[in-house]
Order: sequence, then C-alpha cells, then structure tokens
Amino acid sequence: MRIGCPKEIKPQEFRVGLTPNAAGEAVNHGHSVVMEQGAGLGAGFTDDDYLAVGAEIAATAADVFAAADLIVKVKEPQAVERKMLREGQILFTYLHLAPDPAQTHDLMASGATCIAYETVTDDRGGLPLLAPMSEVAGRLAPQVGAWTLQKANGGRGVLMGGVPGVGPARVLVIGGGVVGTHAAKIAAGMGADVTVLDRSLPRLRYLDDVFGGQFKNSYASAGNTMELARDADMIIGAVLIPGAAAPKLISRAQLSELKPGAALVDVAIDQGGCFETSKATTHQDPVYDVDGIMHYCVANMPGAVARTSTIALGNATMPFMLALANKGWRQACEDDPHLLNGLNVHAGQLTYAAVGKALGIDVISPDLALKG
Repeated sequence: MRIGCPKEIKPQEFRVGLTPNAAGEAVNHGHSVVMEQGAGLGAGFTDDDYLAVGAEIAATAADVFAAADLIVKVKEPQAVERKMLREGQILFTYLHLAPDPAQTHDLMASGATCIAYETVTDDRGGLPLLAPMSEVAGRLAPQVGAWTLQKANGGRGVLMGGVPGVGPARVLVIGGGVVGTHAAKIAAGMGADVTVLDRSLPRLRYLDDVFGGQFKNSYASAGNTMELARDADMIIGAVLIPGAAAPKLISRAQLSELKPGAALVDVAIDQGGCFETSKATTHQDPVYDVDGIMHYCVANMPGAVARTSTIALGNATMPFMLALANKGWRQACEDDPHLLNGLNVHAGQLTYAAVGKALGIDVISPDLALKG
C-alpha cells in the first residue's frame, strides 16, 4: 500500500502524522511511504531523516494525496485538503466531527473511508489514540493557565504556588479522566490548591486512593461545580464524551459569579468546548476576554510541544497504521473491533452515532459499512 503524510496546515500546528520510525516500519513491511517536503520540520525531523528509512519526498500536498491509498495526518483535514480526498482512499487522523458540520459533509461527499483517532477504543474501555495527546494537553493546561493568570495577559495576577505568607492559586479541574488527572498532578506540583470534579464515584475513589495527598476531589453536581468555580482562580475544562459534543458546564450568565480575571482553560475545545463562551483560538492568539474572564481555548494545544507530541502519538498510532496498510481497512477492522469503533465516515455515509446525534445526520452502523 502507498502511505502518504502531508504537512499539517492548521495554524501553528507543528506535529507530523508519521515519525521517521513509523515510516521505516511501514517500509520494512513492504509498503511505500511518501512524505510532503518539510512535513516533519516542525517536530525536528528533516527530509533526510525520512529518506534514510526508505520514504520518498513529494514536492506538494497534492502530490501526496494523489499518490497515496492511505493518508495519515494529525489534525482534521482543512477545507483545501478535503477537496483532495477521493473515493476509496483511507484517511487516518483526528477528526472531531461533532462540532464541525462542514468537515463532516465534505468527508461524506469525498467518498473516502475516514477513521478517527479519537474514537478508536481498547479492551479496557479507554481511547488509546486520544490518551497520549490528552496526557500532553492535561500537563500543558496548568502551564498555559498560569501564563493566562498573569496580569499582563489580562488575568488576576495570581502566582500558582503563592509565596510564604500568601496563599496559592485555587485551581478547579472539571473532569477526572486522563486530561483532568494529568492537569491536577501538574497544577498540584506547581503548588496550587487543586480540586478535581467528576460524576463517577469509582473514579473519585481511584483519585482519592492514588492522589489523595496531592489534590482534593468532589462530586460534579451543578451546584457543587458552581460553588467551587466561584472561588477558583483557574478552571480547567477536561470533560469528554467520546466522539460527541462536549457538555456546557458554565454558562455566560454564570461568568459574573466568577472572580474577575479568572482563567478558563478549555481542553475540550476540539469537541466544541465545555464553557458556553468558548471559541477555538490558536497559539498565535490564544486568549480572549468575555465579561472580565480570560479564556484559553487553543484547539491544538499539544502542537506547542510538537516533538514530544509527535513521538507520543506515533508510538500509539503505528500498530493501527500498519494494520490498515497490511490488511486493508475492511480486514483490519474486521479483525479488531476497537479499530472499527474509529470508523466515522465510509462511502458517503456517517458511521458514528454520537456525531449523527450532534449534527442531525442519519447514521449506519460500522458493522453494516464493513459488510457493504
């Protein structure tokens, strides 16, 4: 199979879909790999690194899309990229379709088979291709939130760890999954007073058993969430409903109840955001003010640490990429129901129920698509 990897074109996105190691593995399995010129530079990989493992270099993204049977990316294809997809081609990348009707309709119109990293599952109920970026984004969230809290950036002017005689920042993390746990660990490590909210009592028990000495936890009822939010200097939104739009946890009206200059860091922005006033921003212009509350809503947070993120993502995606290339998407998905859960679009039809519900589009089951 011919595997193609174009350069990412989303603003300030420096990751790349294939590391040289992954490209080399594909070549060793008998496949050809074509990389767009300069695709890996943002993550510190040169064209020579790819040539050394047997990959080819193409001058343009159009050349990559035209040559490849399987396109491997990081971020969802932008409008110009979606026009280059064709019937029967396989796209393997993050999609986040629920808040993005334009992308969804374009992918359906392309006739391509689109498998989303964020909905591939594992036998433990986890999301193995989302987890490494969730870990990165979670660890970044307190760091960017601390920057947002600085007075020069519009924040309250509060230091995360305080100083002797002055208390630390109070950080509320909404969601105790992968993002929330990593965010809480880093925020607590910075010296902040941290509370994690979640609706799963087993998860809260786990957090208490493992991290009870580092941060607090509490049940995420609406009343309890707002009571803690009113006292927070930073609120990190870390909720996830796989493949679906994120729930709105703080409304615009409730912003008036928060501390002036408080920082909202919305890690769920890829799925539409978990604050009503959230809108996607970029690393170039990451923060905006609504009613005196600072919002950090960068939609590709891990792109800020592109090398770490690219290697972590490549470690997770490589076995699935090789399965798709070795077997073709039908056999690979038939052999692995967890990979089949990643199927979002096939041959003009939507195959992921949560996206269909969010966008009001009829859905067929992945099993039916597999047999079609």
